[in-house]
Amino acid sequence: MLLDNTGLNGMRSDLGHLDESSDKLGFVRWQWEYRRATYDLKLHDRANGEDYFLRITTRAVEGKLENPDAILEVEAVYIGRATFPHGLDYESPIPQPILNTATQRTQELKQLLS
Repeated sequence: MLLDNTGLNGMRSDLGHLDESSDKLGFVRWQWEYRRATYDLKLHDRANGEDYFLRITTRAVEGKLENPDAILEVEAVYIGRATFPHGLDYESPIPQPILNTATQRTQELKQLLS
């Protein structure tokens, strides 16, 4: 599921600050290459035992990712149910408590990046 109204899309930050801010909230920079990086936050739903991931995709608009001064721009924010062995199902319904937590974390990240 694409989360359109987070206020994060289009925000820019240098890599060092984005890494530090996202780490404070529990995000991990998983996938990355010279121009793109993905930040994931694992959310566990105790009611159904499923794991969900809040995923923020970014693209370097200045510099490359090995440089902490590189400027990244948030491209999109997604949430999906984890599937075995590794992957995300973006079509499954997301429980409301997980959506609430995801919304809260995106707002916290937006404040840290502002």
